[in-house]
Amino acid sequence: MRRELNQRIRHLELPDRMRHLPVNDQGFPVPYFVPYVNGEPEFRGFDGEKMVICVRHKRCWLCGEPLGKFMCFVIGPMCAVNRVSAEPPSHRGCALYAVRACPFLTQPKMRRNEKDVPEHLEPAGLMLRRNPGVTLIWTTLRYTIFKDGHGGALFNVGDPERVEFFAEGRAATRAEVIASIDSGLPVLREMAERDGPDAVAELQTMYDKAMELVPA
Repeated sequence: MRRELNQRIRHLELPDRMRHLPVNDQGFPVPYFVPYVNGEPEFRGFDGEKMVICVRHKRCWLCGEPLGKFMCFVIGPMCAVNRVSAEPPSHRGCALYAVRACPFLTQPKMRRNEKDVPEHLEPAGLMLRRNPGVTLIWTTLRYTIFKDGHGGALFNVGDPERVEFFAEGRAATRAEVIASIDSGLPVLREMAERDGPDAVAELQTMYDKAMELVPA
């Protein structure tokens, strides 16, 4: 028998494409990408084989079903600056559900529990160890893949057809978006400064482009 959804998300309509997903003991759907450790879903990581399937066969990261023309990345504000994601895209409907239902994405004060996370489940690239408070759905027609220098795959999310900002499961305000970007920018700036003046100038250009996407 299918478990009842958690009371916090019971009012949200589960997309048809996600209805086949299992539900964990706490009443949350288990996305396609989630690996299992000792028979239990480990939400803090992702299944590397599932990533290969999603990329090779153009499948949704959240439901596992085939993607269409439009592909949506669920990313943080700093990813809108450098246009890099550690995860492949999803359907917009699945992405909308995620930004409204995921406890981490809807609770700005929630912190990542990184205790005893298996090393092989860590995402590629440099992840900012924070809850940004704001999440984006970045809709694009194309993306490219590149290596992070350690053998991991990262995604250049491409030019956006549409960008939507969310906070606490609702549309984010301009002030919330700017606060989230400004709080994460020092980390990117520090990295750029280590690489020299050209990198700093490039970061400023990327920042300016990102700010053009912020809602009025």
